[in-house]
Amino acid sequence: MRIAFIGQQDFGKAVLEAFLKRGDTVAGVFCAPEKEGAKPDVLKTAALEQGLQVFQFPSLKSAEAEAAMRGLDADIGVMAYVLQFAPQDFVTIPKHGTIQYHPSLLPRYRGPSSINWPIAKGDTRTGLTIFRPTDGLDEGPVILQKTCDIGPDDTLGDVYFKSLFPMGVAAMLEAADLVVAGRHMEVDQDEDAASYEGWFRAREAAINWAAHANQIYDLIRAANPAPGAWTTMNGAKLQIFDARLHPVRALGGVKGKVGEVIAVGDESIRVTAQGGQIEIFKVKPEGGKKLSATEFAQDGGLSVGTILGG
Repeated sequence: MRIAFIGQQDFGKAVLEAFLKRGDTVAGVFCAPEKEGAKPDVLKTAALEQGLQVFQFPSLKSAEAEAAMRGLDADIGVMAYVLQFAPQDFVTIPKHGTIQYHPSLLPRYRGPSSINWPIAKGDTRTGLTIFRPTDGLDEGPVILQKTCDIGPDDTLGDVYFKSLFPMGVAAMLEAADLVVAGRHMEVDQDEDAASYEGWFRAREAAINWAAHANQIYDLIRAANPAPGAWTTMNGAKLQIFDARLHPVRALGGVKGKVGEVIAVGDESIRVTAQGGQIEIFKVKPEGGKKLSATEFAQDGGLSVGTILGG
């Protein structure tokens, strides 16, 4: 098939390479312009290395973007991680239209941080959707869905790199084949079941030590490796990464105040929360680098009795 490719970053690069590897023709690649001083997008670099035509329009709503798409004479458009708005006048140009990847089970978790939020909310299952892009945000008809589990200790990195990334690459190829062959079905999303979540950024990753230990642990997992859950210590920001939950039932009781460091061990520190303890293995102090929580404590960063979040 002849493909018009729209994407960004590592996922876009992986999907592009998968289509090329199996012998499809990529007529052109659209990717967003880099911000001033930023490194070239890895998708752009990969496309240029393959001798492909690359377009970088500030807006896909422009007449220039529409003309470029028409000039590709593509069988199908493939959107693999796209933050630019792609209007109907653009995505309907290929003979079989365009398909788009979204890393959640639509209509749940529409929006830009759809991998973080299911973890933060304690969900045990998520997945991906290949759908038709419309002018609404992640609202188009569903073509294909794949599910995966969220393990009790899985982080954002685990869910994405072990499941949603490789599954997504394969699903894009599968969906493109179905659409071009005319063997696909399109199912409208159930608006009554829809949910939208905004960005999961630093503000959303702030730890409230008065929350239940389960909620705190889910937040830490959802923000690892980015944007990094965080608390404060003596007014300075302290990010928390690798951690483990110890429920109260496994402890035989909880001691200390919420947010209090109650133990400093050889590999970790422990902090009290409602209903359990959070064992922390890796931290990043403000202005510093990631290091083990024990090393941070030994360097004078904290000690037993230190209150976090105060």
